[in-house]
Amino acid sequence: MRNMTRIGAVVMAARLAAALLLGGLQSATAHDAHHHAAPDAKPDPKLQAAKVMLHDTQLVNSDGEAVRFKSEAIGDRIVVVSFIYTSCTTICPMTSLVFADVQERLFEKFGDRFGRDVKLITLTVDPAADTPERLKDYAGNFGRPAGWLWLTGDKPLVNKVLAGLGAYAPDFTRHSGAILVGDARRGDWIRFYRLPNPSEIVDRVEQLLAAREAASLAGRR
Repeated sequence: MRNMTRIGAVVMAARLAAALLLGGLQSATAHDAHHHAAPDAKPDPKLQAAKVMLHDTQLVNSDGEAVRFKSEAIGDRIVVVSFIYTSCTTICPMTSLVFADVQERLFEKFGDRFGRDVKLITLTVDPAADTPERLKDYAGNFGRPAGWLWLTGDKPLVNKVLAGLGAYAPDFTRHSGAILVGDARRGDWIRFYRLPNPSEIVDRVEQLLAAREAASLAGRR
């Protein structure tokens, strides 16, 4: 009970911090939009193309069910992946709040396609402590489960998956806060290197869906 009270307090503090941060990000995004078409514009430093290796390793979801990472959790979907640990009191709850916002936006835009063609995945970097039960309690602070999969598992297996995604750190408390967005079917991945505005994530998902549909049309010609 004391642990969940502490998590609730952390989430409340993170909501305030996220509101302040995202307000700043929205202002910055609006400002940057005026310069989007500048001929000398440089690549956005907060995101980069990413190379990932998807391992079909057996993990466990927050309901305690076995899930193969590559073939079941990912499949050929477009996915957004974050990395957290439940005892974190800084960036992790803020990242999860951003995901909660993204979840609502994606559900509004895509309806039943969200969860089927597009999915959010949060993977713990501290599987020794983050049991399915603990992860489920933590996830309950951030929104409904639909379309959002929370994963843990045996530490060596989780670490293997993290390494393939470029997110493993020997000291999990110093893990990268980067967010991955990718199309597993086409192998097109990017990594956000700072906490993005939810609209940036949704925009990237829409770009990947559009690219997938364009490729499908081209293949039928």
